[in-house]
Amino acid sequence: MKYLLVFILILGITIPAVSQETKYLFNGRDFGGWYAFEQKSGIHQDPSDLFLIEDQMIRLQGKKLGYLITHSSYENFELRLDFRWNTDSTFIRRSEKKNSGVMYLIPTEAEDKLWPKGIQFQIKEGNTGDIILLDRFTLEANNSKAAGKNIVVPRQQDASRPIGEWNSLLISSQNGQIIQKLNGRVVNIGKNPCESQGKILLQYEGYPIDFKNIKITIFD
Repeated sequence: MKYLLVFILILGITIPAVSQETKYLFNGRDFGGWYAFEQKSGIHQDPSDLFLIEDQMIRLQGKKLGYLITHSSYENFELRLDFRWNTDSTFIRRSEKKNSGVMYLIPTEAEDKLWPKGIQFQIKEGNTGDIILLDRFTLEANNSKAAGKNIVVPRQQDASRPIGEWNSLLISSQNGQIIQKLNGRVVNIGKNPCESQGKILLQYEGYPIDFKNIKITIFD
């Protein structure tokens, strides 16, 4: 290896470095950078109309289905966050089914609705790690199956932690390659998405769920 480095130095060859920037999408104090949507009342520029922030966590709960979504779009990134089911019986819920998700590569021109065009990292009791392609979003992946106008790519393995514990989620979208990880293990992959950049969204599908440590690394 050292001889190769000497040879490179002699020829004056430079190796381009991959530059990157990591930032938090949630500062633990407010909803800056996000807006919310609920089907009946529409867009809420102040997400606190619908959801809570407590102890540096985003807490999605209530009687109305909806989501948080970033104002900004992202390309060539790794998104990391932690999530857990909120089993506190005092929190308002619409459903007893533990179902949620993190969406990404949502086009800026996509209509705000339940649910917009994009890829969903399925967070669901018994199915966390599935890829759901919503509203005719396309992605090359093995073992995909149709589900109405949506496509399901089943997870490769179960990496979920027990209910009530925090889980670590990672989504990588770089140069046409999609990787989903749960607690450090690859649970799904795909390639050649129909969109290379887009917004990020946290879903509330009726069962309370908490999110924290939401950060993104952008690669040039």
